[in-house]
Amino acid sequence: MKRPTRNAIATCLITLMLQACASIPSPEARTEHASALAQEQGLKPITLKAGQFELKGFSGVTTARAERLRVYIEGDGLAWITRSRPSPDPTPVDPLALRLALRDSSAQVIYLGRPCQYQPHANCPARYWLGSRFAPEVVNAYNEALNQLKEEYSANRLTLIGYSGGGAIATLLAEARTDVDRLVTIAGNLDTDYWSDYHRITPLVGSLNPADNRARLANVEQWHFVGEHDSIIPPAMTRRFVTGLNSLRPVHMTIIPGYDHHCCWTERWPALLDEMQDESP
Repeated sequence: MKRPTRNAIATCLITLMLQACASIPSPEARTEHASALAQEQGLKPITLKAGQFELKGFSGVTTARAERLRVYIEGDGLAWITRSRPSPDPTPVDPLALRLALRDSSAQVIYLGRPCQYQPHANCPARYWLGSRFAPEVVNAYNEALNQLKEEYSANRLTLIGYSGGGAIATLLAEARTDVDRLVTIAGNLDTDYWSDYHRITPLVGSLNPADNRARLANVEQWHFVGEHDSIIPPAMTRRFVTGLNSLRPVHMTIIPGYDHHCCWTERWPALLDEMQDESP
């Protein structure tokens, strides 16, 4: 049997890569998909002008005043097409944080995307979903957005819930603010140096690392969930972050057996919310 040549193998690999890229929905289709999911559950679209960014999201707040807002922050989305090829648009194919928010029966739910997500025709610098995804100006933008939301709904306290890279944003915000009394991360990137070393990739040199200032979380109740089989955010990283905390409030770390980075958070989310409610002081 004749063995394939190197050129034939290369041609095959390129063909497979092109097929994979062709199967990714367009940014417009991804944006429409998120809007349809939110509309089905009665959430209304919101746009917050914050710093140099516009943050797109959805509001499920059903009261004129909300003592506490429960804010979900999306993951990194489609940051890369392949390990070496950046995406031209970071809008998520599967907005997992949005799907979590839609399973939350609270009347104070807000969902926020990340910079440049759900904005197909915006002129966004790619660094904000690559090396500078957790840059100071990104965190400052979310701070401004949260202040706007608090003013609009006359809220005093915040619960921040972040998935994957959204967990890093939520943690950085909790470290910088005094009105966050509960932090929840799901497969959160809580130590960007550990994460880049673990995956043997270029460090996020333009970003802040949540692990550097975790001492500021002393007065924040925390829940950190991670999947047993998560190869993107290994449980060892979450455990190391939690072990390094010196908190005055309860800190919970839960490794979910059988789960990975994507499966099966949405299905179990209402039960996990009930668990957090039951164990709150």
